Amino acid sequence: MSDFQKEIQRRRTFAIISHPDAGKTTMTEKLLLYGGALRLAGTVKSRKSKQHAVSDWMELEKQRGISVTSSVLQFEYKDCKINILDTPGHQDFSEDTYRTLMAADSAVMLIDAAKGVEEQTKKLFHVCRKRGIPIFTFINKMDRHGKEPLDILDELEKVLDIKSYPMNWPIGRGKEFRGIYERATSKIELFTGAGHGTTIVPTKVGDLSDPAIVETMSESVYELLKEDLELLDLAGDAFNMDLVSRGELTPVFFGSALTNFGVGAFLDSFIKMAPAPHEKESSVGVIQPNQSEFSGFVFKIQANMDPAHRDRIAFVRICSGVFHRGMTVKHVPSGKTIRLAQSKQFMAQDATTIDEAYPGDIIGIFDPGIFRIGDTLTEKSSFSYEAIPKFQPELFARVHLRDAMKRKQFVKGIEQLTNEGAAQRFRNPDIGLESPIIGAVGVLQFDVLEHRLTHEYGVDISLEHLPFTLARWAVGVNLTPRDLKSMDNMVVQDDDDNFVVLFRNEWAFNWEAERHKEVSYLEHPPTKGTAL
Repeated sequence: MSDFQKEIQRRRTFAIISHPDAGKTTMTEKLLLYGGALRLAGTVKSRKSKQHAVSDWMELEKQRGISVTSSVLQFEYKDCKINILDTPGHQDFSEDTYRTLMAADSAVMLIDAAKGVEEQTKKLFHVCRKRGIPIFTFINKMDRHGKEPLDILDELEKVLDIKSYPMNWPIGRGKEFRGIYERATSKIELFTGAGHGTTIVPTKVGDLSDPAIVETMSESVYELLKEDLELLDLAGDAFNMDLVSRGELTPVFFGSALTNFGVGAFLDSFIKMAPAPHEKESSVGVIQPNQSEFSGFVFKIQANMDPAHRDRIAFVRICSGVFHRGMTVKHVPSGKTIRLAQSKQFMAQDATTIDEAYPGDIIGIFDPGIFRIGDTLTEKSSFSYEAIPKFQPELFARVHLRDAMKRKQFVKGIEQLTNEGAAQRFRNPDIGLESPIIGAVGVLQFDVLEHRLTHEYGVDISLEHLPFTLARWAVGVNLTPRDLKSMDNMVVQDDDDNFVVLFRNEWAFNWEAERHKEVSYLEHPPTKGTAL
């Protein structure tokens, strides 16, 4: 195997998905701890704490204790190059999560042991399944009172329609959670430390034939463990790596991210089973990672990660070939040639210069204002990777600038934040971008937009919320705003100059569509993007 092939094979690029409050950011932090990338894990629970999760780098995230943007975290562990894509759990930021999943080769699904499979988890799971990527499940918070492990496995099959195979099994539940039983080796790992979560927890390893191990369990915990293991051996699904690779069977792990119980065992098993970078669909067919020509796509744009420099970074998933700093690439949408002189790898907002990167890696490159989400970069070819999904905005607001002297900063801020995908921008055909209209999936997106305009661009705004819940792109011959306007809608344009009609509700849209048979109303832009 060539050195190039070896570099590809040792990459693991995955996203962590969950419902809010299932412990996703905490889990990310602990993977970094066990992977050797952190000496002490931050806390995400206490807003008063001076320590925050590494992946929650934005000031608003630190204030609210939630993740509002995806983070990229990279480190080396046991000869593997790990690329973690930490995603926002809150449904208002689903679009950012969906985009990030396009750059992942597998997903870790975190489930709260007390709550089971929740609504946001279902949505994200179905995106992973649609893409056919392997899904690894970590049942979190086993140190708290929750559902029975067998009931959670049953829920996975009934609610998500996926088979499961427990790789390990919890010893005890809640306050009696003592450790995990490794099914493949019959080894027991008992947690002997207090498990405060900031450092790697001490453990003791043995098996059920070891009296010293058995003595640490109460009789009820010991008997329950034996009963559960017998039942799993009799009635459980068989392990099948082919089904895992196709996303049809999920390996299940148990533990507690907060106390670090089971995190190390999960990471060791995961890097053995998770796939290396694989082929990607493009406009000219399948592109293999070991093809010599460099190619990749932009899945995220982030402005102002470094407030001192007001930079703008495009995150690129490398799909084939080798990236070298300073190389010249083709920006496929514009046909322009660009030299990639500034390239970074990330630990959230902390960046270090990277000279070389391989398929599966995520790199940040300086964006002079040319990149948009979904853009393909190649060395010389003109193919494009599949379009990045776009959501339908359901909330709309007109943005007013309070201080006309700040107009330059206002225009720049709106431009950069909407190009990031933080929200969608529209304009009134008659007045242009004087008071742009912002479309959002959730109300928190408006909060983030307002906060970032204030703190990153020094702009004071007010939001005029509009009574529309539905957007449709209008296509027809020689259309004008006057052709589309009615008493109950608003006609705007997107950044590609397409006409978009905003409706109050589904009924208003149906009535309008019936009146204008000559107009085609699309759920997504006719020139770019795919609707979800």
